[in-house]
Amino acid sequence: MVPSEDRSEIAFFDLETTIPFRAGQKHEILEFGSILVCPKKLVELRSYTQLVRPANLNRITDRSVSCNGIKREDVKSQPTFADIADDVYEILHGRVWAGHNILRFDIPRIREAFAEIGRDPPEPKGTIDSLVLLTQKFGRRAGDMKMATLATYFGIGNQTHRSLDDVRMNFEVLKYCATVLFLESSLPDELIENSVTTTTPETSSRRRRNTRTSPVGEQTAESTTAIPILSFVSPAGSQTNPFDMSTLSNEITSETLQPDVPMEEERNQPSKAIITSDQEGFLEPGEISSPSIKAVQVPLYHGSQITKPQLVLGDNKPLQLRWTDLKVRFGISGKFMDNAGRRKLNFVIDLCPSLCNVLQECDSAAKTISVDSGSGSDWNPVVIPVKGFLNSPTARIHIPIGLNGEMDCYAAEIHQRELPGAATTHKLISSNPSAEELESLVNPGTVLDAFLSVEPYDYQQRAGIRLVARKLVIH
Repeated sequence: MVPSEDRSEIAFFDLETTIPFRAGQKHEILEFGSILVCPKKLVELRSYTQLVRPANLNRITDRSVSCNGIKREDVKSQPTFADIADDVYEILHGRVWAGHNILRFDIPRIREAFAEIGRDPPEPKGTIDSLVLLTQKFGRRAGDMKMATLATYFGIGNQTHRSLDDVRMNFEVLKYCATVLFLESSLPDELIENSVTTTTPETSSRRRRNTRTSPVGEQTAESTTAIPILSFVSPAGSQTNPFDMSTLSNEITSETLQPDVPMEEERNQPSKAIITSDQEGFLEPGEISSPSIKAVQVPLYHGSQITKPQLVLGDNKPLQLRWTDLKVRFGISGKFMDNAGRRKLNFVIDLCPSLCNVLQECDSAAKTISVDSGSGSDWNPVVIPVKGFLNSPTARIHIPIGLNGEMDCYAAEIHQRELPGAATTHKLISSNPSAEELESLVNPGTVLDAFLSVEPYDYQQRAGIRLVARKLVIH
């Protein structure tokens, strides 16, 4: 085995997995594929691919097959992950890892697989997540940031959703994007602005670098701080990094990018602690002036240069709504799951005219900033008409998933009025509510008060605003 400090190759890898169909279910690895790439000449040195038999073949459902084409009969005589763990470890350990969305999906699955067989997982020398890298550098000029969309944009074929094919496609897409950005870096800004319909962070940063300073020495545009998209960890005792990326030294930090770069994900995480004091920070529709609603770009997380849109009021406070006496039209739905196998819960409520007006103003502000940022995603209006009913608009309220210690939980507080019409309430569920408990409480015809945050999203070519429940008071 080559010592980890001498492993200068980049290990591009990809997993194909089952798709969870029940809450709490894990992804089972069905295929592992990888190529080792020379970072100096950008050539493929060697490749590896292997189908994997999961512990339970019944996890391979029709939905899973429709995604990657891997059927039960394809893997029933293949080795288990434990059988190929040595090969996977040898390929990955001590190398720079690269792939599309590996921070949020592939790396956690690798760690889970090694934990299940009682072995320490391989550790990377650094990580290059092309989803994060291209979102920042290439912008949305090619549409969404799916690998298939990027491949179509450059005309390099269709994505097969098989590990080795996808890895090679990922490598080619990166080379094409790098070439475009390299050529753009040599062009006058005027030509770039005329040829690139979507302003990218790269072109924006170039304009900022070209901004003159005022006579008193104050910059006329804010300076930028590099984002740790490429992260490197020096091996113990190593004095030099054999993977020489000195030309990118200004864009490399010692921190590792945390896997919280959404394409909004789809996982709804509460951005702040749930407010439990009555009505604090939440406004009723009648307290909101429509012209005061606006959308602004804010850092994705503290210190980040990547931004996300946020709806605010005139004083730049996040928009939070308090709606009373809402009637539930359709109860809890949880037929869809996130990437970790958790049920995504939501329900539909009827809207009165004042609520419609506020939501439509929010919709308009968020859509404007989405279009201005260059997004090509289809916009989904938050107000939903009901087929067969005249003047019966509805909206969907989402139950967020958060963390309680190390445990995932539904993060909305559930209260109930002490008496009909009373202002005092008590917490209805003392522990974290389960999906079953929420389903039993929020039924068609239920009347409730809702404390909500209004959150723009842009995910998989679909954009809009999402109403996220922070607290529900059942009447």
